[in-house]
Amino acid sequence: MARGKGRGLGLIAVVLVGLLLAFVGYVRLSPVDPAAWHQPVEQAEDADLAGGAVRVVEGGEEQLQRIDAILRALPRTEILAGAVAAGHVTYITRSAVFGFPDMTTVERRGNQIRMYARLRFGASDLGVNRKRLERVIATLQGG
Repeated sequence: MARGKGRGLGLIAVVLVGLLLAFVGYVRLSPVDPAAWHQPVEQAEDADLAGGAVRVVEGGEEQLQRIDAILRALPRTEILAGAVAAGHVTYITRSAVFGFPDMTTVERRGNQIRMYARLRFGASDLGVNRKRLERVIATLQGG
């Protein structure tokens, strides 16, 4: 009888590991549609959201170029869509372990730069996107 329980638990463990691997594969390999994520940043003031954050700073073309350099220097971050020359760029940053994608859109409107960082999967990012934007701003300000 004990031997049968051991096989059952082993089978459950194999199934759970298989499900975890399938989930990780889905998260890492599912396509990201640039058109869905590369949208204007409508929020005009700082906001903390359940799945992300918005930060607004004063600045022009030079500040936008500096923000672009800061974001591209972050680990596992690349441009998803847009360009600094267009004044509108969306980046994708993946978490280290599972590869969860977060999108950060940076847009220049006049003398304002709006940054909107948000998750793709789940309901809460546990403040990761807010912290990323705050690090970008601190670096921008020389801190």
